Amino acid sequence: MESIGHGMYYEKVFRKLHENGVRFVVVGGVALVLHGVVRLTVDLDLMVEMSRDNLTRFITAMQDMGYRPKPPVKAEEFIDPAKRKSWKEEKGMRVFSFFHPKEPGRLIDVFVDEPIKFTEVERNKKIVKTENLQIPIVSLDHLKKLKLIAGRPQDLADIEALETLEEME
Repeated sequence: MESIGHGMYYEKVFRKLHENGVRFVVVGGVALVLHGVVRLTVDLDLMVEMSRDNLTRFITAMQDMGYRPKPPVKAEEFIDPAKRKSWKEEKGMRVFSFFHPKEPGRLIDVFVDEPIKFTEVERNKKIVKTENLQIPIVSLDHLKKLKLIAGRPQDLADIEALETLEEME
């Protein structure tokens, strides 16, 4: 199954986040694919629980894997809520991007805030099991809400695809 295989590119990322005890949920295109929507996606979108401890574990995991921030800032700055707030308000930043110097085409985008409360998203998450990994993904309902909040043409098309998928179930 191509779609799961594609998500497996990120298997080492998921594994490392688990090892570091990071609370996160997969959102965006990879979540769509893992829910069964056929769609090309390269970026991995994550929603991470925003406590200082969790963000510290997250940043450590990203750095250990060689990921660096795309914006010209230190990765540790992502941990500071005041910094994230100013990025959002002054620069209109909704996600913070990490790239890997050896694989520049692939980005990991992380929400700078919680468009939906993380505790709600975590409570309703779905677990996708692969051979040796459990991947927490956002529920269909919350995925549609996040897509609606983003509101780009691709997001609206994704909502239609998700609704078609639900009708088939």
